[in-house]
Amino acid sequence: MEDTSNKATLRPQEIPDTFISLEEHEPTGFSSKEFILEKARAACTPGSLSSSLRRLLPVLDWLPQYSPRTQLLGDVISGLLVGIVAIPQSISYSLLANQDPIYGIYTNFFCNIIYAAAATSRHASVGSFGVLCLMVGQSVTRHLQLAGYGDSSAALGDNSSSPSNGTEGCDRSCYAITVALSLSFLVGLYQILLGVLQMGFVAVYLSEPLLSGFVTGSSLTIITSQMKYLLGLKTPRRDGVGSFVLTWVDIFSSIHNTNICDLLTSLVALAVIVPVKELNERYKARMKAPFPIELLVVIVATVISHYFDFERRYHSAVCGDIPTGFRTPTVPDTSLFPSLALDAVPIAVIGFAMTVSLAEIFGKKHGYAVSANQEMIAIGLCNLIPSFFYCFASSAALTKTLLKESTGSQTQLSGLVTSLVLLLVLLWIAPLFYSLQTSILGVVTIVNLRGGLRKFRDTPAMWRLSRLDAVVWWVTMLCSTLVTTEIGLLVGVCFALLCVILRTQRPRATLLGRVSHREVYEDQAAYKQLSSVANVKIFRFECSLYYANKDYFKAVLYQKTGLNPVLHRTHTSTDRGSRGAGFGCLKQARRAGKVPEGACAPSPDMHTLILDCGAMQFIDTAGLSVLKETHHDYQELGVQVLLANCNPSIRQRLREGGWAGQAGTGAPLAFHCIHDAVRFAERQHQGEGKDRQAAPPELDGTNCQQSL
Repeated sequence: MEDTSNKATLRPQEIPDTFISLEEHEPTGFSSKEFILEKARAACTPGSLSSSLRRLLPVLDWLPQYSPRTQLLGDVISGLLVGIVAIPQSISYSLLANQDPIYGIYTNFFCNIIYAAAATSRHASVGSFGVLCLMVGQSVTRHLQLAGYGDSSAALGDNSSSPSNGTEGCDRSCYAITVALSLSFLVGLYQILLGVLQMGFVAVYLSEPLLSGFVTGSSLTIITSQMKYLLGLKTPRRDGVGSFVLTWVDIFSSIHNTNICDLLTSLVALAVIVPVKELNERYKARMKAPFPIELLVVIVATVISHYFDFERRYHSAVCGDIPTGFRTPTVPDTSLFPSLALDAVPIAVIGFAMTVSLAEIFGKKHGYAVSANQEMIAIGLCNLIPSFFYCFASSAALTKTLLKESTGSQTQLSGLVTSLVLLLVLLWIAPLFYSLQTSILGVVTIVNLRGGLRKFRDTPAMWRLSRLDAVVWWVTMLCSTLVTTEIGLLVGVCFALLCVILRTQRPRATLLGRVSHREVYEDQAAYKQLSSVANVKIFRFECSLYYANKDYFKAVLYQKTGLNPVLHRTHTSTDRGSRGAGFGCLKQARRAGKVPEGACAPSPDMHTLILDCGAMQFIDTAGLSVLKETHHDYQELGVQVLLANCNPSIRQRLREGGWAGQAGTGAPLAFHCIHDAVRFAERQHQGEGKDRQAAPPELDGTNCQQSL
């Protein structure tokens, strides 16, 4: 609604010909009672239960529309190949999680079934993920030591170590999986709560450089932890700050105890697996499916180790007994929840961040919608439900997801095929891996971390593109490696947020010029042949104005315009008084930080200052105070201050903050575009508006061209 009383203060000939009048919507009040009643009515309507069930289990939507003729073949082939790759990875990643091999197979089996039913992504492949397994293993190791168990570096399957705190009913392996189950339960609970509370936006705080640096740093830590298996050493598993360095110290101090059989086996496996993996990646466009070299090496190595009896003759560490079938479901130990509550937080965050990011990447690639909140619920269910079936924490894994997508997967039915392959292993094949050397498992783990290590090659390009992103990558990587993975993630997040603050604390600020007789204004420092407007300075501040950059705003404004009101008043008082007294005022102003060293006080060469607010998303109370102070200081010198390109939220904040003042006070004006502000300034200076003191329209949101 227009304010006609204000408009009457300007005579008709003084109202600009581009006058715009807009009427704002009346703000609607929020009633919690009405909101609750509306939600209750919606929940009680027919069909609401079925729709809620379909949202929770998206399989109910896509399965009835499944086309066996066009989709079944791709799903079966993809599921079989991912299942074949998952067999050695399930066993090898159990080493990272400090668990027996059977629990890694359980984890991958149950997760694929649950994710197929609850996920909106058609291509993400879930299961044991190296980084999460490392974090689970660190937490398990710490609790094993607190419980008084023996050296956790004992060979896989050796449960002879006993506790010293009175828990003799549970050996080391039993207590290790007990800790992992409680941890997985908490991780799943956190993720489900985040999904239910619609907090999928939390993933945006984990930027790509941060995640990349974290994965690379964790990869270095994982490789370090696997070196003892490749060399056949029995060194203690280090945990906590500096574990990376301490582990290498242990390795070099025990290098003379290297098991030659394990070393030779590791070298041969690396020499075979790495070239074939490289060929798979180089010719993946021509190959229908990658060659399963890891599974072939595992089978051959197991057969050779069995027939040549590496365990007895050369004392090589082997997997040992791997039971078949399923264990009776159990309940996570709630007494461990208080000590595991903090450990579960970074695992939950990394788990849902990897899952959501991979789901969104392949959803965009194949043109279907992915719900971030539902993905969080899905991966939460993949951790919470399997915690009753002897599984540890899991998430989507990049390697298996790429394999799944590249081999023709159409839906999550391929995940069920993967679970079927693992079911065969659980029921019949698992005992055949008794003689598999742990050194081979270490090789499989290390080879699958090549992607994380290749990120080092991307850092020069990242540095050229954004130095702050490169610094975030290096800080996160180094902290994750040299300190701990959890602290590295925390430091990375804090440092990334600090970089955002630094970007906004000293943003780009420029003076604008006119583009060759057009109504377009651009940066004079960036473009040539821009004409300046006589006696008018147009200043653009390319960031929101808030408490962290308010002082920088004033400093760069004074520098760009060449007019510092504080310094100008100081020199004016010097001319009126003695020369020595004026110099003292100038020194005092410089000590207060209001006048930069070496600054001089030029005479005003402008009658109007236009502030381009187009890049400002918001202003806070400190920013509003700076705008008021800027207007007041320049007004004392006879320079009017105009605003341009203010968005509605800033206009609202200016109105609420009393920026416009009252009619007849000569309040500053604000315009929808820079050109209107320039035209108004030129008319004012040329005397077209004869009554310079006539009040502009009050700042009530009705006149959006010459007021806010």
